[in-house]
Amino acid sequence: MALDIIAALVYGIITIIGGIIGYINASSNISLVSASICGLLLIFAAFARLQGQTWGLTLAAIVTAVLLVVFAFRLAKTRKFMPAGLMTILGMLTLAVMIHQFMALRR
Repeated sequence: MALDIIAALVYGIITIIGGIIGYINASSNISLVSASICGLLLIFAAFARLQGQTWGLTLAAIVTAVLLVVFAFRLAKTRKFMPAGLMTILGMLTLAVMIHQFMALRR
């Protein structure tokens, strides 16, 4: 299994778990809904990549980039590491893996 598939799966699962924790701690419905949608899109993209579909990598990279921007803005606003800082760092790592895979596919 390629590293980009694992990265998308793990980031998707962590995103869903984070949305559930946000809902439990702050009764935030928007956290639960948005995290579930983004997490499920990442998992769906990973399974598409697992089936050999290159568009899965594009979908995963777009969702990851959107999450990265959202969490980076939240980190700048709140200055709290949890959850914004952690998700920003994980998003950067995930996106770096995906960009590396894009480059490998272009060769």
